[in-house]
Amino acid sequence: MSVRKLTTLALFTTLAIAIYAVESALPTLIPIPGIKPGLANIITLTVLHRHGRSQALWVLLTRIFLCSILFGQAMSLLYSLAGGLCCLLIMSLVSSFLQRRFLFITSIMGALAHNGAQLAVAYIITRVPGVLAYLPFLIISGIITGLFTGLCAGQLMKYLPRSEAQ
Repeated sequence: MSVRKLTTLALFTTLAIAIYAVESALPTLIPIPGIKPGLANIITLTVLHRHGRSQALWVLLTRIFLCSILFGQAMSLLYSLAGGLCCLLIMSLVSSFLQRRFLFITSIMGALAHNGAQLAVAYIITRVPGVLAYLPFLIISGIITGLFTGLCAGQLMKYLPRSEAQ
């Protein structure tokens, strides 16, 4: 990996951490636990489309580990890893299927995968079927937040220089 590419990915990671920090400091908009906009995913989606899967994975894992250390608890690492990895996997598959078009659909599917993975982890940890009652709320929030982050990533990519794609 070139120094330029490494520096670019480090800047994207830093930006994702900053977005996560700001989002964590904001009051929750909806009084349902676990529903957040997931704005740091704008960066993951951008890196996925501009630099590929392996670089997006690098940015995602670095952000998750650093944010869990700086802002979270040990348990948040498990939820973040499950959600983030499933989200990236689904976004990679959907992006390939859609031939890198319709970024908002890619983002919506990623958000739904993220929410589903976190709900699965919650069920595995608690063994309480009641957590599955969150599913309808998580589907609705995943569609809304995924659409928003996908549109934001699309706008961001319009303003990034073409040289960033290499």
